Amino acid sequence: DGVRRFIKLSLCRRTPSVTFRCMNLREQVEELLPNWERWYPSLFDAASDLGIIKAQVCDPNSLLLTKRHARVRQKAEDAHREKWGGKATD
Repeated sequence: DGVRRFIKLSLCRRTPSVTFRCMNLREQVEELLPNWERWYPSLFDAASDLGIIKAQVCDPNSLLLTKRHARVRQKAEDAHREKWGGKATD
């Protein structure tokens, strides 16, 4: 099992007059479907149906801040041990 998360919330598109034009999610949806609010309850539903954002399955543990912080702390402790030897102190 995994948890879905949305990616690609901001894209840059090539335009004739400018090399790249960065647009936020709302601008991208409105460019493709100007009256999206009449058809969709939310910006994310419209963007998903239009293929601007896609769901990605990921490990639920990767979403927990405590797990991420533990990994960062472990890397710091490992670097301390590698440089100074012994056990890292708080």
